[in-house]
Amino acid sequence: MSIFSRYFFPSMVLCLYLFLYIPIIVLVLFSFNDNEFTYQWSSFSLRWYRELFASTEIWDALKNSLIVATSSVFLSITMGVLLVFYSGNSFFKKSFLLFYGNLAVPEIVLAVGMLSFFAFFSIPLGLTTLIAGHTLIGLGYVVPIVHSRFIELDDRYTEASLDLGATQGQTLMKVVLPLLSPALFAAGLLVFIISLDDFVISFFCAGSSAQTLPIYIFSMIRAGASPVVSALSTVLLGMSSILVLIFSSLQIKKMDILR
Repeated sequence: MSIFSRYFFPSMVLCLYLFLYIPIIVLVLFSFNDNEFTYQWSSFSLRWYRELFASTEIWDALKNSLIVATSSVFLSITMGVLLVFYSGNSFFKKSFLLFYGNLAVPEIVLAVGMLSFFAFFSIPLGLTTLIAGHTLIGLGYVVPIVHSRFIELDDRYTEASLDLGATQGQTLMKVVLPLLSPALFAAGLLVFIISLDDFVISFFCAGSSAQTLPIYIFSMIRAGASPVVSALSTVLLGMSSILVLIFSSLQIKKMDILR
């Protein structure tokens, strides 16, 4: 093994990991800084966490984000599965490429289009329009993922179910959905994270009555970087890490059962 491959590539990997995780480490570290200026370390303190948990505005914004994300996951998964399963050999089967276009179009274009649509039909902006916008984004991810998994399924399962007297609805619920469950879980998790993190669609479709967490953080940062934002980001980081650990443990148990 040459010195180049022995030292250079491990060093590059180490630099890559540092590039990825140093901003997160700095964020977590300065969330415990007593100084209100985030770039000057003063002393260890839980002051910003106390202010975070005492702020009703932040939790209201987080509640709105969770409502929008959960509703978008449910609607996009439901509509995506029904579209993929019932499309058959019709024209709609050839129209799946349109959903890839949804991913290629810049999000700002979708946001302006959604705002124009709501304004044309005089639909007041709020949680309902937010859910509609995020569901539109979610369909762009759900339909391709579910469709790619659906065409890999063995047709003999559905044919056997129908031959044994099950209706299409029973076949969907008892045969197809269990086989699609890994793809549904992955698509749902992806849509939930994208919806929770989305700013552009939320900014255009929220109006003044519904404020999501990214919009609230943006309004806080416009007035100056606050350590409360670092504390909030650290809490969200901890929550997402717990979800990842739960998902990983479930995957490990599933692999152990299959063995």
